[in-house]
Amino acid sequence: MNFSASRIAPEFDLDREGKQQGYLRIPHSVHRSAYGWLPMPVVSIRNGEGPRVLLMAGNHGDEYEGQVTLARLSRTLSPDAVRGQVIILPMSNYPAAKAGRRTSPIDEGNLNRHFPGDPDGSVTEMIAHMIEAELMSQVDLVVDMHSGGSSLLYLPSTQAMLDADGRLDPRERELIDAWGASWNHVIPIGTEDNHSSGGAHRQGALFITGEFAGSGTVTPDALRICEQGLARALHAFGSLVELPEGVGAPGTPRYLEIKAGEHYVYASEDGLYEPLVELGDEVRAGDPAGAIHFPETPWREPVVEHFEGEGVVVCKRVPGRSERGDCLFHLASDWSG
Repeated sequence: MNFSASRIAPEFDLDREGKQQGYLRIPHSVHRSAYGWLPMPVVSIRNGEGPRVLLMAGNHGDEYEGQVTLARLSRTLSPDAVRGQVIILPMSNYPAAKAGRRTSPIDEGNLNRHFPGDPDGSVTEMIAHMIEAELMSQVDLVVDMHSGGSSLLYLPSTQAMLDADGRLDPRERELIDAWGASWNHVIPIGTEDNHSSGGAHRQGALFITGEFAGSGTVTPDALRICEQGLARALHAFGSLVELPEGVGAPGTPRYLEIKAGEHYVYASEDGLYEPLVELGDEVRAGDPAGAIHFPETPWREPVVEHFEGEGVVVCKRVPGRSERGDCLFHLASDWSG
């Protein structure tokens, strides 16, 4: 697998059989290092013919569950357990992941808003281009593991993008069902072109993702859902010869649809946000969502934000200090597909 279009270069030939680990070298010329490069870690495990898979985490650098999952998989997965090839990028936006930030400290780039990228652009644009043009173009399946990061907390859930006709690709649905998280969100097409999902689909690859908790930390329950679900999905796809010991049976996901606008609640004032509902609650339009308090003027009554739609509370803001325009909650409602 030769990188012909990107200025980013791997330290080893990704077409080689066996297990290899090293770095993708991102050119980075700065005051302290005129001819330097940034080391994005990559692991390739290849064993003969079979499906080719790209596993990503750290697309947003403050989302840790996927990074831990893929770091562990990098250590434990052996070539004889694989059919085809598994490529692992545990820190997809390396500068952001190293800094523990959603966006890159170098150019403030949000990798999941920069696909298909630019080979001669900023660091984040170069990374997006390399991932789509050099890696996604060579694989059959992309799995991109997300969470709520530092500012949000999700019900641990898988996600899939709907086709233009509003349907879910049956092959992606099979993988989601194999993953077996309790919740799955479907997202209408048209909003994801500059995301990793858009890049994967442009390159003809299947794509699944997920929002596995968040709040800037890692929990045992979220890791179990990530690790066991990923193993089941890879086994269902034919990438793993057999399921690892201890992987349980999948649950049956409840399919929910995330709709723009009515499913989101935003802060209308600066202040301290008090949540009035919890994750998993069922709400209706008009129900109170959260209250914004004003310690600077404590005699002022709080402003209560309300839900505009109905559904399940699948995501909530974590930090108490909020500003006008911050997302406080979002919902998802049962999908009829």
